[in-house]
Amino acid sequence: MSAPDKCFIDTNVVVYAYDRHEPWKMETARQILRRGIKDENIVLSPQVLSEFFVVVTKKIKEPLAPAQALEIIQTLSVIPAVDMDCLLVEKGIAFHIQYSISYWDALIVAAAERAQCNILLTEDLKMGEVYNKVTVHNPFR
Repeated sequence: MSAPDKCFIDTNVVVYAYDRHEPWKMETARQILRRGIKDENIVLSPQVLSEFFVVVTKKIKEPLAPAQALEIIQTLSVIPAVDMDCLLVEKGIAFHIQYSISYWDALIVAAAERAQCNILLTEDLKMGEVYNKVTVHNPFR
């Protein structure tokens, strides 16, 4: 990831930053967030924050308390977030149909495109795959 790349951060990156179960992924994710906040080149969405809340309070090995997850989300509010609206949902559905990916992944791709990100940091989609102008990069590979 070079400095000019504008990156959309998927849920798994944010989750790993706070999940102590996989220390090397935690450190990688924290570096991505720190650097992205410093360089002002990362974006996320309300979908990412919502999924983050559910995963860290219910699905990780050592769940966080809801209040703790809320504090983290408030801290992450320094990162720009793409607005969710009906047009984004429609674009997500169109990408779901066009690319045969899950609706939730397609909605992430649509949000990345709306934010004019050229990189999508995720482990949920195939490394190197390009959706319109958004290229998938798995930072944990």
